[in-house]
Amino acid sequence: MRINFTKMHGCGNDYIYINCFDQVIENPNMLAIEMSERHFSVGSDGIVLIEKSDVADAKMRMFNADGSEGKMCGNAIRCIGKYLYDNQLVLKKEIDIETLSGIKHLVLFVEDGKVSKVSVNMGFANFDPKVIPTTLDHEMINEECIIKKNTYNITAVSMGNPHAVIYQDHIGSLDLLKNGAFFENNPIFPERVNTEFVKIIDKNHLKMRVWERGSGETYACGTGACAVVASSVRNGICNPNEIIYVELLGGILEISCSDNYEITMTGPAKKVYDGVYEYEY
Repeated sequence: MRINFTKMHGCGNDYIYINCFDQVIENPNMLAIEMSERHFSVGSDGIVLIEKSDVADAKMRMFNADGSEGKMCGNAIRCIGKYLYDNQLVLKKEIDIETLSGIKHLVLFVEDGKVSKVSVNMGFANFDPKVIPTTLDHEMINEECIIKKNTYNITAVSMGNPHAVIYQDHIGSLDLLKNGAFFENNPIFPERVNTEFVKIIDKNHLKMRVWERGSGETYACGTGACAVVASSVRNGICNPNEIIYVELLGGILEISCSDNYEITMTGPAKKVYDGVYEYEY
């Protein structure tokens, strides 16, 4: 089977995008594993299927590099907005995308006929332990947790997927390749967790690294940046209703969090190249 695809990224969080308006991808879990392997295949943080929707302009399904399906990806949804507009599949500058965590509204910023950046209403951050989920019976706000005999203060929040936010001064020296999986698979999080390690620069500037469940350390995580800002507002580090610049390995995202924790994210979307993949399933 020959699969046409487009490689795209948002702040270095790179996925393989497949137009499924007129085709069905069999076994996308295995395809994600096969195509995502760096050095031996296309290489990516996963694959994203762009499908028709009965309730929105399009539907997003995303699969991590280990084949697991995720509910939402902030960087990927921005790239979908660019893909749809640039390929004249949806010629509107405000569009809706169906995801497993609800319908997301996108505003497209167009320069010379192409989308350069996208603003996304990411919905509401949720600290309910049952929603995240965690095994606790109370909200996990700056709570001490022991991981590999070390104590960390963790704030847990859902952005449609689970996040654990940890504030540290020396995030550059963290060995996430060695220790990231211990955070991801902590038994407090029965569905595993994305973990953000955050350095506070000032009340409008945060710097973070992220370990994503199913993918390992990535250059950026849109929902993770949103979770970090929501956590920072909840912990009194940042003010609500202000633009917070979140610096990731792959670039900067602009995040705002309202008084009731509704999150808006704005950031770039970039096409890298088109390709064809021979898939045997």
